[in-house]
Amino acid sequence: PQPVSPMAKIVKAPDLAGLTLLRSSQTVPPPSPDQAVLETFPNRHPQRDYEVSFDCPEFTSVCPVTGQPDFGRITIRYIPDRSCIESKSLKYLLLSFRNHPTFHEEAVNRVLDAVVRGSRPRRAEVIGEFRPRGGIAITVRAVHEATGKKRNRT
Repeated sequence: PQPVSPMAKIVKAPDLAGLTLLRSSQTVPPPSPDQAVLETFPNRHPQRDYEVSFDCPEFTSVCPVTGQPDFGRITIRYIPDRSCIESKSLKYLLLSFRNHPTFHEEAVNRVLDAVVRGSRPRRAEVIGEFRPRGGIAITVRAVHEATGKKRNRT
């Protein structure tokens, strides 16, 4: 018999059974952020504080007043507690804003809400840096600090 690779063992781990998007060949994002599902997997190092960062340089949405496209970069940083965010589901969440009419401030806060609701991190921060419109660029930063969770400083 051929040896099983360590990756095969990880993929078949029972605690990863909830990762439906990663296993699917789905290529169409949800039509709106309300229908997006942020999937998570167990944090295998919950005793330690460490930061996970996602850089999403191609974020797009639609201005709710003019209907014109808006372009920006979304940066997500979080310190996981018991679960980590699966990146394909995050990609689909961000893509769901593509045709969604929203202000920059609302988009950043909705992404933060999804991160907090989905993974319950010790800390999370979402920064949206949006391209100029009418000569003005907008940066929005939203932060979540969990209450009652000790942070390990090792």
